[in-house]
Amino acid sequence: MKFDSTLEERFEAMGNDHVSSSESTPMRKDAFVLTDEEKTRRIEENVREIMLTLGLDLDDDSLNGTPLRVAKMYVNEIFSGLHPERKPKSSTFKNKYKYGEMLVEKNITLYSTCEHHLLPIVGKAHIAYISGGTVVGLSKMNRIVDYFAKRPQVQERLNIQIVRELQKVLGTEDVACVIDAKHLCVNSRGIRDIESSTVTAEYGGKFKEEAVRREFLDYINLDTNF
Repeated sequence: MKFDSTLEERFEAMGNDHVSSSESTPMRKDAFVLTDEEKTRRIEENVREIMLTLGLDLDDDSLNGTPLRVAKMYVNEIFSGLHPERKPKSSTFKNKYKYGEMLVEKNITLYSTCEHHLLPIVGKAHIAYISGGTVVGLSKMNRIVDYFAKRPQVQERLNIQIVRELQKVLGTEDVACVIDAKHLCVNSRGIRDIESSTVTAEYGGKFKEEAVRREFLDYINLDTNF
């Protein structure tokens, strides 16, 4: 009993401190054995059991469809980025106009889910890269952010995954990403600090140089109220 209590305290502390276990999203080897339909049915059953355990009356018209709605949302929406088949195809093009400065896509809306409490993470991602000979469509950067955000996440890992994917797509190390986000596991429970946000960054290649990094951060701070 003492061991169980100590273990529970350690896990709770890890969750509150937002400790990340790995750069890759932890997945079981049999993660994709079940179809989406089978996963939806299983999740529906388990959500129903949770609600019944909480004492809710699922015969009520307002609650009756909730287990299925939650299951569909998990599989098709907020955790859809777990499936590799949903990764956006990122076509690249030759940099024919020889643009040699950094390209910045900022204020990309980000919705994710904290893997420790399954509560929302809401914020903005700012991405930049310096072409090494290829460019990628602007919307593809938004889609990459959205894909990796749609899974249980830790913000530091999300930051790294976005940068690594763009480095692979563009064939260059010169990629950077800054994320500023609110975590509802901090804002709505625990310490319940509604004002705080979390800022993380990942810099690759030339962005590790102070001058280049500063230029990127200055672009982020430009007023873009059109």
